[in-house]
Amino acid sequence: MKTVLFALNSSYSHTNLAVRAIACGMQNYGLEYEIIEKSQKDKRDAILSALVFADADIYGFSTYIWNAEDMYAYASSLKKLLPHAKMVFGGPEVLFRGEDFFAAHPYADHIIRGEGEDAFPRICKMIEDGEDVPRITDAPNFSGFPESGIYYGDVGGEPHGLVYYESVRGCPYSCTYCLSSTDKKIRAKSAERALSDVLGFERFGDIKTVKFVDRTFNFDRERAKTIWRGLCADEYTKEYHFEICASLLDDESVEILTHAPRGKFRVEIGLQSTNPETLRAIRRTLDVKKTLERAKALYEAGNLFVHLDLIAGLPYEDYTSFARSFNDAYGVCDELQLGFLKILCGCEMERDAARYGIVYSERPPYQVLKTNFISYYELAKLSLTDELCDRFSNSGKFKYTFPYLPLAYGNAFEFFEKLGEFFEQRCGIRDISKVSQPNAFLLVWNFAKSVTADPEETKARLCLDFLLGETHRVPTELSEGVLAAGALKEMLLSSVPRSERGSCEAVRLPFMSEKYIIVNRKNKTFTETEVLFDGI
Repeated sequence: MKTVLFALNSSYSHTNLAVRAIACGMQNYGLEYEIIEKSQKDKRDAILSALVFADADIYGFSTYIWNAEDMYAYASSLKKLLPHAKMVFGGPEVLFRGEDFFAAHPYADHIIRGEGEDAFPRICKMIEDGEDVPRITDAPNFSGFPESGIYYGDVGGEPHGLVYYESVRGCPYSCTYCLSSTDKKIRAKSAERALSDVLGFERFGDIKTVKFVDRTFNFDRERAKTIWRGLCADEYTKEYHFEICASLLDDESVEILTHAPRGKFRVEIGLQSTNPETLRAIRRTLDVKKTLERAKALYEAGNLFVHLDLIAGLPYEDYTSFARSFNDAYGVCDELQLGFLKILCGCEMERDAARYGIVYSERPPYQVLKTNFISYYELAKLSLTDELCDRFSNSGKFKYTFPYLPLAYGNAFEFFEKLGEFFEQRCGIRDISKVSQPNAFLLVWNFAKSVTADPEETKARLCLDFLLGETHRVPTELSEGVLAAGALKEMLLSSVPRSERGSCEAVRLPFMSEKYIIVNRKNKTFTETEVLFDGI
């Protein structure tokens, strides 16, 4: 009897940890299986064909809010084409589903609520042996977790890009919007075991980032510090990503992180809001002041990447309150992500939705539409702000212009709000992804030159970002007064090898130094010259 473990990732660079963990369980039971791992960017017909041609007796679906709709569609088609096959669903999306799940999804045969490493293979064995299998299986916590490894390599093919590692299960906090709060029992691998496991990724050259999926990695300060110190050793060559509680960082933790090798660590900090009433309502025990101070210290060190999260649509967070949260967070991180509240089945927020007037989509990902505190129109405006922040601040393609511009404006949220209005007026569209990159530069310039105190510095910053990120000729509006021309340019480029001069520009950037710099557009680098502005 053959089983397919089906994973559907959001991008090609991602891999699925769950199906690999379950595959190891299948091996322990001596069961035949195949992992089919695809991306949502793949053609739908090609994905369905791969599933059908596998001709399995059992299909296991690793289901999350972001892939659930697709998973249901594939399962429905599979059942029509292979009516004998059993469709088994697991993952967070079905963790709290009951019998009504089967009414909504008649093609489903079974769901597993809980950890599947042992439960899924056991169900497959029961099906193989002809035993009766309940439609709903409540799986206990997997007892073998503390001794489990990295899974990659032994099953699922050669890993690449971004891989996941789990060193902790459970969460000590009780955030009402999060499913992790339903598992209060913390099960953690020892620091020594975690370091030994993670070292196993070194045998895979195509892995770039190892993401720890632990909900609060540094819940145990001493354990976290031991792991961070260990990963700073030369034998660990990947980038390591952690979700942390910044207010739990002591001075020693900050010292370790800020003195780690450049590019070694990424940290993700769930701020969510700086509104005290909101934080109390969602039971998020957070020292806002300390969180922002710690985030800023990590960010300003410059050797690690700092990501902050905010959530729109939370109780007591109206539009004005969210603007304050945004302004508190902007400028203390490399990346600020504006998320929108999702009402997950089984979480406390689902039970409290009516109390706060939360209206949300009935289909995955169950995103908030409006609340007693914020309207649909205001959430739509925040969605545009999120897109603008992501394109200009988070992309890294405007790193000399952002966050300088919003901070110089004096109110980062208002800056993005007005920039969004300007885009809509000029382009007549809300979808900024349809605006080409060269046009985006010009739109930012045409907006910013009238709202900033120093338009010339803004122009110089935009010009530098354009040179380092684009292959097009710099628009005259950005290059005038910034790029050297004629004999001056020839003089400045005289120190550059003749073979490279065609890809170089001489740029006047008073905000960086009192010298010109030479930008090599081919390799995206620049160097200072010895020529001062007042010396020309």
